Amino acid sequence: MTEKSPIPKDPDADIHDDGDEPAFEWMKPAPKSTAADARPARAADGDQDTSAKRMPQEGRPGAGSASGAVAGGAARPVDGQPAGGQQPESRADRKAAEAAEAGPEPALFAEPLPTSALQVRPPEAEVERRNHEREQAANAKPVAPRIFQVLLAVFYPVVLLVLAIRAVASPLFLWVEYYRPGFPGDGYGFNADDRMTYGSYALDYLSNWSGPRYLGDLVNQNGEKLFKEGEVSHMADVKTVMLSAFGAGALMIIIGIIAMIYLRKRSTGGIRRGLFAGSIVTLVLILGLGTLAALGWQQFFTDFHHIFFANGTWTFALDDTLIRLFPGQYWMDSGIAIGALVFITALLTLIFTWPTRRRRGLSPKNEAAAEGAAKAEDADAEARAEAGAPEK
Repeated sequence: MTEKSPIPKDPDADIHDDGDEPAFEWMKPAPKSTAADARPARAADGDQDTSAKRMPQEGRPGAGSASGAVAGGAARPVDGQPAGGQQPESRADRKAAEAAEAGPEPALFAEPLPTSALQVRPPEAEVERRNHEREQAANAKPVAPRIFQVLLAVFYPVVLLVLAIRAVASPLFLWVEYYRPGFPGDGYGFNADDRMTYGSYALDYLSNWSGPRYLGDLVNQNGEKLFKEGEVSHMADVKTVMLSAFGAGALMIIIGIIAMIYLRKRSTGGIRRGLFAGSIVTLVLILGLGTLAALGWQQFFTDFHHIFFANGTWTFALDDTLIRLFPGQYWMDSGIAIGALVFITALLTLIFTWPTRRRRGLSPKNEAAAEGAAKAEDADAEARAEAGAPEK
């Protein structure tokens, strides 16, 4: 028989189109309803399919005969094919069913729990270090309140001194001086009214923004210039020092007000502590400067001028207008008045800010408890020091 020889036809074979042959129906996807109905039937008869497949291996009678499986009664699925002549499911449905029966696969990587590291205790030295840092953080006080308290303590004496100088450099104090008993008179012709008029011009010039002509253009009753050129130049230097001091005092007052507002909101008793420390500093400075002035006023006055003015610019003759208006007694009385104002104000501040129990917010019981705790801590520290143990 050659390649061109016709293939003999079997009279018993059915001749159909390939598309309609039942053998190709399983390759077509089954409807959703059919796949859903076939899945439970397959799951229910899973055990019977397994036993039917094992029977030929175990040598049971009738296992090798296909007719024995049919003769057993109800038709059972063989090799995953549905019973009752139904066509098998689609390939995707079979894989999905097998995956569902097999269950979830074991995870290849298991992430540790977030709290697993807490079960590992760090070394004892690390534990002590952390506890020490926690204690320091708990006992540490904020830095900003301390800074503002220090600023109050430093600014307070300067502000008091500037305010006292401004109070003395006024026409009111000048009037008190000229009309008080015992104040030396002018031996060159100025009476009290002349002094009050010309002296007020000089004091006003120190606090206004006028130029040297404010004093340089003044004339006396004879039409002569009241102040010489050297006197006007010295008063200009004094004005520079005074305005600088007033400006610094004003800036410190503004910063002090800001510090008080902050301490009032953030630190209980912070204003009181700052002013208390500032009053102590002020009293110490005033007592020291007052002692130096009392021991030698002339030397103190000279050293003060050497700090702010150049040599030869602040010494004048007795008949010069500045000496006739402001004699040595005036400067001595001014120094006493400035020191007295600053001393009295600082002393009152010290009294009103003294840290009593009520101002600190402590009752007698709480204060006794605090003192007892402090003594206990001191005793504990001494005991550790004697035993040679390191302090915590």
